[in-house]
Amino acid sequence: MLGNTSAARQRNIPARGFSLIELIIGIVVLAIAMLFISAILGPLFVRSIEPWHQVRAAELGNSLMNEILARSFDENSSRGSTLLRCGDAGAQACVATIPNCPASGMSATTEEASRDLYDDVDDFHCLNVNGSAVTTNLNPSLQASYNQYQVQVAVSHAGTSAGLAATQVKRIDVAVTLPNSEVITFTSYKGNW
Repeated sequence: MLGNTSAARQRNIPARGFSLIELIIGIVVLAIAMLFISAILGPLFVRSIEPWHQVRAAELGNSLMNEILARSFDENSSRGSTLLRCGDAGAQACVATIPNCPASGMSATTEEASRDLYDDVDDFHCLNVNGSAVTTNLNPSLQASYNQYQVQVAVSHAGTSAGLAATQVKRIDVAVTLPNSEVITFTSYKGNW
């Protein structure tokens, strides 16, 4: 008789679990919650990469600016053992004009055919390359990391803003365009001293 009472009790206990309707409602509620969470976090993921791109642009702009500033001030600057600057008595005059960049877009307008031959600041004027071309000279292993960046260089006379002769100071602007089309500009001045 004991065996029959336990079997009778088991028949009266309702089955435990979820019905199909409860499962569908649970899935719908979970889907709506995930939609709200992804709508809130999605823009944060996009904005979290912006500082990373800005740091890369700073590295790229700084490395190119250092390369430019390491060159001579002018095409007529002394590169030998003399201490004469262009424009000094007994030395050639500094280049008086820097050509305008073409209206169709910037492109190198220098007398040198390759960046390896750039020997003065003016040679970089109107340079327009993608980031991989800049890093090729510095570190070939970085080429793929910067290929979505665009770099433009403009050089102009800025001596009058410093109270000097116009040709005694040059302003160098390096504009780095990020993959999201944001432009970050780096500016430096190089004097004829």
